[in-house]
Amino acid sequence: MFAFMQRSREVAAMTAAEAVTRHAAGDIVLIDIRDPSELRHRKARGALNIPIANLWKYADPRSTTCQPELKQGKPIAVYCASGARSAEAKQMLQRLGHEQVHNIGGLVHWRRAGGAVD
Repeated sequence: MFAFMQRSREVAAMTAAEAVTRHAAGDIVLIDIRDPSELRHRKARGALNIPIANLWKYADPRSTTCQPELKQGKPIAVYCASGARSAEAKQMLQRLGHEQVHNIGGLVHWRRAGGAVD
């Protein structure tokens, strides 16, 4: 009965190419949810690194440990190595109250879209 309400809350998917453009413009918060040991493979320039195991702690806007960037209400784009963990991270962020959350896949998708890495 309320399926129409759920659909109206869904946000159109953001591609990695859109994320690259919007991140460069400062319109989104980009989060790399990989573990620190995976960062030897580089990360997107300017991305926050919040490992998925710590996402609840550092992304809950009600928490004193929430990253300031996540309190601004900007759309959020998440990525991992392949896109699987970032799908889980998207759901977690939505449960924490973030409304516009996008899984842009893996770092490889970011790089293919022309995103800079460090």
